[in-house]
Amino acid sequence: MRQGILLYGPPAAGKDTITAALTELDGRYVPFTRLKIGTGKTKGYRMGTPEQLAALEARGDVIYRNDRYGNIYVVDRPGLDQAMEGGSAPVVHLGQMAGMEQVTTLFPAHWVRVLLWCSKETTARRSPQRGDTDTTARLTAWDATQADLATHPRAQWELRVDTDTTAPREAAQRIDDIVRTMSRRS
Repeated sequence: MRQGILLYGPPAAGKDTITAALTELDGRYVPFTRLKIGTGKTKGYRMGTPEQLAALEARGDVIYRNDRYGNIYVVDRPGLDQAMEGGSAPVVHLGQMAGMEQVTTLFPAHWVRVLLWCSKETTARRSPQRGDTDTTARLTAWDATQADLATHPRAQWELRVDTDTTAPREAAQRIDDIVRTMSRRS
């Protein structure tokens, strides 16, 4: 059975940093590059066009779509299929519970669901350090993530990590341990 990791959390909670630690730990972990339609930061995205999005939607290949920061971000079936080739385990970043539910429901795989959390003050500090020019919007998204999480009190997590107090390599090792345990069960 194919495997993947879903990292959920507010902006600047450490999704990129922990993904980098996972890829250093084991080469089968690969960052999933979401399709982005819009402007701004391109690193870490597959830039697309409205026409590409329309074609994916027409084929039913959009697993999850969210509109934020004036852009459209897409988790797509062809992208996940490609990311899982050769036994790779993609690491998907999400900031909405609807995305978590859509991916686990619409894309069959053993998904390790990880809640990454940091304080709002930490997001305020980390956001400009990583080059964001819209920290105010990131703090608004932090509030939205907290509210989203509060409306899903029964959400299932294989792991919860406070990135204010947990080093990225430690978090990556804990995630890897869970992935390996799940592999042995399947």
